[in-house]
Amino acid sequence: MSHRIPPDSAERRAIAPVICYPNETLPDPDLATLAGARDAARKTGECLVPPREGRCFHVPAGHFFRITSVEGPQVGDMNLWSAADPRERFYSGKTRALHGTHLTRGDRLWSSFPGLRPMATITEDTLEWYGIDEFGGSVHDVIGTRCDPYTHHLLSGDDYHHCCHSNLTNALMAELNLTREMAEPLVHDVLNVFMCTGFTRDTGQYFMKASPVRPGDYLEIFAEIDLIGGLSACPGGDCGSQHSSDTAVCHPLLVEVFAPTGPVSRPRPAPNGYRWP
Repeated sequence: MSHRIPPDSAERRAIAPVICYPNETLPDPDLATLAGARDAARKTGECLVPPREGRCFHVPAGHFFRITSVEGPQVGDMNLWSAADPRERFYSGKTRALHGTHLTRGDRLWSSFPGLRPMATITEDTLEWYGIDEFGGSVHDVIGTRCDPYTHHLLSGDDYHHCCHSNLTNALMAELNLTREMAEPLVHDVLNVFMCTGFTRDTGQYFMKASPVRPGDYLEIFAEIDLIGGLSACPGGDCGSQHSSDTAVCHPLLVEVFAPTGPVSRPRPAPNGYRWP
């Protein structure tokens, strides 16, 4: 069925947008203080995530962790959980609503309800220069979900076992000694580290393109609370052609943890203050 274009269509389209969640009242991330703490920090551990696999790592509150491309262009899907209670986990949708579709230095990673507090703050991003390209693409997105075996099966009819959802589930099972039935519901939508994505202008479809990441590029993050991190080295490699397959060239990702030499001068975020009547 076709519908007549109304005579005032141009006026309706010309209405100015309104930002849904003005963020001027959010706490200042105080990047200067964090930079000073990072300058004196020392490395305390590392975790190498193999291609097409996932690993978990721990980051105490007040520490920094860095995700680095070490051999070739590679995208990583990251989950964060509160170490005190993994049911409190990264909320990509609310982070997107507060900061935008792609994250960079100064943006924070917010937790799920009812906590809704900063879990972490991005302090360094060597791909900050990329900005938004002519296709509307940018890096480190919070718009796409992790690749998963269920959607893969829906679209292709095949069973593929190294999707990021599967990798993160297996990593959390091993880290916390959980059954799959216990771990899988805790796996959630991700920060797509190094992934270059956007929406097509004509159809509004989610797209990916080859990541601009190169060996030595990194994203560094400050832990506001005690964290368990999960990272999958995506089976799509740089996601320039496809994901959830064994055909893309894939590389490992390195996670390093750094401890400051003294306490970082900032309060630990408290759970959200809302109270039900």
